[in-house]
Amino acid sequence: MALSAQQIPRWFSSIKLRRFINVTQLTKRFPRPGKTLLNGSCAWPQLSSDNYFLQWGYKTYRTSSLWNSCQSTNSSRQESNSAQSTLLPSVNEQSEKIQKIHSFDSDLFLEELDDLPPLSPLQSVSEEEAIQIIAAPPLPPASFTLQDYVDHSETLQKLVLLGVNLSQIEKHPDAANLLLRLDFEKDIKQILLFLKDVGLEDNQLGTFLTKNYAIFSEDLENLKIRVAYLRSKNFSKADIVQMVKNAPFLLSFSVERLDNRLGFFQKELELSVKKTRDLIVRLPRLLTGSLEPVKENLKAYRLELGFKHNEIQHMVTRIPKMLTANKRKTTATFDYVHNVMNIPHHIIVKFPQVFNTKLLKVKERHLFLAYLGRAQYDPAKPNYISLDKLVSVPDAVFCEEIANASVRDFEKFLKTL
Repeated sequence: MALSAQQIPRWFSSIKLRRFINVTQLTKRFPRPGKTLLNGSCAWPQLSSDNYFLQWGYKTYRTSSLWNSCQSTNSSRQESNSAQSTLLPSVNEQSEKIQKIHSFDSDLFLEELDDLPPLSPLQSVSEEEAIQIIAAPPLPPASFTLQDYVDHSETLQKLVLLGVNLSQIEKHPDAANLLLRLDFEKDIKQILLFLKDVGLEDNQLGTFLTKNYAIFSEDLENLKIRVAYLRSKNFSKADIVQMVKNAPFLLSFSVERLDNRLGFFQKELELSVKKTRDLIVRLPRLLTGSLEPVKENLKAYRLELGFKHNEIQHMVTRIPKMLTANKRKTTATFDYVHNVMNIPHHIIVKFPQVFNTKLLKVKERHLFLAYLGRAQYDPAKPNYISLDKLVSVPDAVFCEEIANASVRDFEKFLKTL
């Protein structure tokens, strides 16, 4: 039943405050149309024309401006027909006011969006929204290359920027499992700062870490203790930098191992502390490599090649690589120099670099000198040619200063061999 203009104020005044508060709270909790309230009625059902007017009246009650207009209408008590026509807006006015009221409610609703839970990942989306979704490629569960993980790992990305060669590291089966579990800030950054304190330059970090990526699994305090031990043995900072650069695994060995290795070379070669330290600085791989080749070579120099102990001392301090050289190559070189070229032991000891030269090079130059009649290696005779010049100078200098021939003649001779 439609209400008259005079009955509307009475109807509004009969609504209890508690009812109004409950409805307001439920409106916030159930802002969508069609939600059921506690008493079983509908919050915002589909309204008829009369109910639509009641809804308009209820909204007007919430807005002070429209409520005041209703109060003034009641106090004027004009004729019912004219009052009704004045109070009831036209269709266009009703539509305009209702749009304003809905806009007001929408603003209230938008203010509360921050408190709403996030959308569920299982929520359905339209086809247009689905097309716009860009999915990241999945992380491969297994791979033969670290390249597949670079885009997903900040650690690998920063190692690449440092110059680390991942293609070399991935050859080791345990490398990927180690690096992918490391956090750059927690596990890697402190090691890099330590290496910088040791003395490695930025452009040297990539090469070092490519060879010894396992240093990231070492305890930082243990690394510091090992450096402190080397300094206690009077290795200078420049010596330690050179040793770490040439033997990247040096800092991965315990103090006990380093101490045992230093003691071995000092005792086995009977060298002084200074000579032992110089030997290690020149070839730090003596502290990290196997001792078996060293023992075999020392035994071969003494028993098979016939060098005395002091001669061995002199040669290895001049050419430390003789301690780790291939035994077969060393024996073949000595046999050719001593038995074919007829050079005695004491002259070989003075020029041990012959053991650090390819045997083919020694043969080619000796045969060319013998062809020219200039193969004379006795320092007590004229036209003496030292082993040092024979093996160390380039071909142009050898031909011009030693053989007194052209490089072209030397090349022609080599074709006859």
